[in-house]
Amino acid sequence: MRILVIGSGAREHALLRALRRDPAVTDLHIAPGNAGTASLADAHPVSVTDPEAVAALAVTLEADLVVIGPEVPLVAGAADAVRAAGIPAFGPGAAAAQIEGSKAFAKDVMAAAGVPTAAAVSVEDVAGIDAALDTCGSPYVVKDDGLAAGKGVVVTEDRAVAYAHAADVLAGGHPVLVERFLDGPEVSLFAVCDGTRAVPLLPAQDFKRRNDNDEGPNTGGMGAYAPLDWAPADLVATVQATVLDPVVAEMARRGTPFTGLLYAGLVLTERGPEVIEFNCRFGDPETQVVLELLETPLAGLLKASADGDLSGHTELSWRSGSAVTVVVAAENYPGTPVIGDPIVGADLDGVLHAGTSRGLDGEVLSAGGRVLSAVGSGADLVAARAAAYALVDQIELRGSHHRTDIALAAAEGRL
Repeated sequence: MRILVIGSGAREHALLRALRRDPAVTDLHIAPGNAGTASLADAHPVSVTDPEAVAALAVTLEADLVVIGPEVPLVAGAADAVRAAGIPAFGPGAAAAQIEGSKAFAKDVMAAAGVPTAAAVSVEDVAGIDAALDTCGSPYVVKDDGLAAGKGVVVTEDRAVAYAHAADVLAGGHPVLVERFLDGPEVSLFAVCDGTRAVPLLPAQDFKRRNDNDEGPNTGGMGAYAPLDWAPADLVATVQATVLDPVVAEMARRGTPFTGLLYAGLVLTERGPEVIEFNCRFGDPETQVVLELLETPLAGLLKASADGDLSGHTELSWRSGSAVTVVVAAENYPGTPVIGDPIVGADLDGVLHAGTSRGLDGEVLSAGGRVLSAVGSGADLVAARAAAYALVDQIELRGSHHRTDIALAAAEGRL
């Protein structure tokens, strides 16, 4: 199987590593990739926001499968263009990708499907902000209704901060969604879908805030771990019955069947699991730990999804033990990051690249906000944390920062 992966982050690096383990894969390509993916796949330049360019590259490479990593090309219709060219694509079409592209759309789908989620008010002009904040109450949850790379959400008890974020989002041309706050631990659950069924993967937990103790600004994710030994034993079955199956059925009913990866961001409330949001692709950094533990050959699973028939892949195999990933971020992230600095330790086994490039002399340089993901695995969370942080200790990047408490509470039984 010749596979083309679209994207340039640590998620795509993790996908390539898992695909490389699959004996069915004979040829791997990535576009555009980063400094770390070159050792696993042939790299090609492409504008990921141009669906026709993505499809043309797939045709040129005679790909058997195109795996589209990021949300931006999916929302733009890259999977549609690839399929129109006669090549199977892993990822939803543009209409189905609106489940991430518009949070208001996702709320409408959930309402129709009877999925438990927070009550919300959509706001399209500043005159409606105060009424929405009054309706939903404090702590205030204010979301950019469009794509925001995981950084468009503010959760605060400060009404002025909530109002200012809503006004900023509206000034940028996006509607705002104000929600009631859901109280409880957060869980990420991925499901591979074929348009009629959803096959769940391992639940994981990620860490959105920049600093230890969940302090500081929201980010695209500073680390993650799996599995969740503290979660209810029936969590996956409950979410399958109350969230995944109803949403897949509703999307099919609308004539926009969901194929690809459906990511349910959940809060485990006193009432049971409730949905914060959906994504239409593998999440970063949870992908790094989920795929680290996956034993089922990945290429066959993704191809079955793209072909619309997961009937032979309903039971997945997993390695025992745990996995932890810790993100090493550039100075000033999640603001405008400092880039162009050399990195020591970037090529260590277990270090996945995200925002990296190579200089003229072959040196690895920082090229984005989240620069590297250090992935460790072990018999339990204590061992997996130790392995991940041992890698972090060997990485040198001027001004970089990382959290020191990824999976710590769970490892100590404090969650």
